[in-house]
Amino acid sequence: MSNERVQKVLAKAGKGSRRDMERAIEEGRVKVNGELAKLGDRVGASDTLELDGKPIKVEETRVRRVLVYNKPEGEVCTRRDPEGRPTVFDRLPQLEGERWIVVGRLDLNTSGLLLFTNDGELANRLMHPSRQIDREYAVRVLGEVTPEHVETMHAGVELEDGPARFTDIQEFGGSGANTWYHVVILEGRNREVRRLWESQGLKVSRLKRVRYGSVFLDADVRAGTWKELPKAEIDKLARQVELEPAPWKSIVQGQHDPNRRKMQRQRTRRAVRGRKGSLARPVRKSV
Repeated sequence: MSNERVQKVLAKAGKGSRRDMERAIEEGRVKVNGELAKLGDRVGASDTLELDGKPIKVEETRVRRVLVYNKPEGEVCTRRDPEGRPTVFDRLPQLEGERWIVVGRLDLNTSGLLLFTNDGELANRLMHPSRQIDREYAVRVLGEVTPEHVETMHAGVELEDGPARFTDIQEFGGSGANTWYHVVILEGRNREVRRLWESQGLKVSRLKRVRYGSVFLDADVRAGTWKELPKAEIDKLARQVELEPAPWKSIVQGQHDPNRRKMQRQRTRRAVRGRKGSLARPVRKSV
């Protein structure tokens, strides 16, 4: 590769955003070839790079990976929780010499789609408000929702941390006092979806993220499992935030792979068909 700026290389290595890495350079936490780095310095594959005294490998090519994770309620979006609660990182596959970066967060009682990547620059761009990336949620609302409520939330509401609005609100039916809606928002502020509904005197009884940008939560990704995005989908996601495609290599399949058991069942059914003829098709339940 041609020499790249130090902060860009560190961001690609998943150590934080470029802005975070610029601050690290200014704070004297980064060394290139044993010398303190300065803003504007560049590194190549033959250089040595350190952050906080730990070596960072400068690779000729870097593999970009993205996981889709279906977060259950009750998990926190931190690497470690002082209260001992399960975290969203507990069930992810291990990366050698790298770490997973969560794209956005979901609160304890919110479930659904979380994206993880090893590319810090991709993560930072996907989360930055200036990029205006769609986040779509399925919301179960307790109470009577009037057309005036919908119009107000679509036009915008002044919350304690600034104005907020849904760019789209669609009713999806329900029963009794509960009605399901799908809403789209362009930011990821703390509890923003819930607070918008609460501003209208309505209570959110269930909340699930179902889409982030071009990535949807597929029905085959059960709660607490992950799915690796193929290169075509990763490149599409990167293009949304004006990043060039990057090399891709599938994660080695192992015990964390949610599709492994499914593939084993399929192989078993094929083997049985070969011995006994066709099997009755299993009933597929809709989710």
